[in-house]
Amino acid sequence: MIFGLDEVTVIESGQTALGEVDVEVAPGSITVLIGADGAGKSTAAGVMVGLRRPDGGRVRRPPRRKIGYQPEAAGTWAELTVAENLAFVAAAHKLGRSQKPRIDALLEVTDLTGATDRLAGQLSGGMRQKLAVAMAMLPDPELVVLDEPTTGLDPISRSELWRLLARSAGEGTAVLATTSYLDEAERADDVVVLDEGRVLATGSAAEIRAGFIGTIAVSDVAVAGDHAWRRGPRWRVWSPDGSTPPGLLRVAPDLEDVVTAAALLRRESA
Repeated sequence: MIFGLDEVTVIESGQTALGEVDVEVAPGSITVLIGADGAGKSTAAGVMVGLRRPDGGRVRRPPRRKIGYQPEAAGTWAELTVAENLAFVAAAHKLGRSQKPRIDALLEVTDLTGATDRLAGQLSGGMRQKLAVAMAMLPDPELVVLDEPTTGLDPISRSELWRLLARSAGEGTAVLATTSYLDEAERADDVVVLDEGRVLATGSAAEIRAGFIGTIAVSDVAVAGDHAWRRGPRWRVWSPDGSTPPGLLRVAPDLEDVVTAAALLRRESA
């Protein structure tokens, strides 16, 4: 069964948090929801696991006991040790002692083997994130939903965590993760780009880039206009008609350029 959201709408305080959003998460694959803060990523994740009832549309998911979930706020118990957090999850799912090898493997891949006796509340933010992911993965769920799992992690830990997600998908799990890091889209099988609760683009990262219309140029000085934005020390300029502004250097658009241009286009059309 392919899990997902079908034209899901969520209204919060009279505002559209999600507007007819479609998401598909297939077993054995990783789907990533990408967007800035306020794009609707966490709302979509909450709907997916049943924490938020949609105001419209349909949700396809397995039984709750077959879902692993890591909320944005980490989802660990501060007064329990790392080992106790994992033991609590194992007991809640009635997994028994047979899960010790899986616990040991998760501790190793998340680099928490040496921290099993430390209270979760005494861990760094990144270590708490990794513990929360391990807890979500422990029951060997059919669907695992991770809300900003790599926030606060250093680049090496992010790579290690993505290897864990890839391994889980390789074992047949359907993985849905939210992130604001566009580079992580390159690691996913499918990407859904959200902006203010609306879907901007879907497909693989390569497919989204291939659908870009126009050109991107860069400038070392500030550029005025509705299609110009600052990125790092330089400015990017999008020309929908495919031209290149005089004096600017034309470059191949990357995923960040494509997403930014799509957001500008949607807001112009709203």
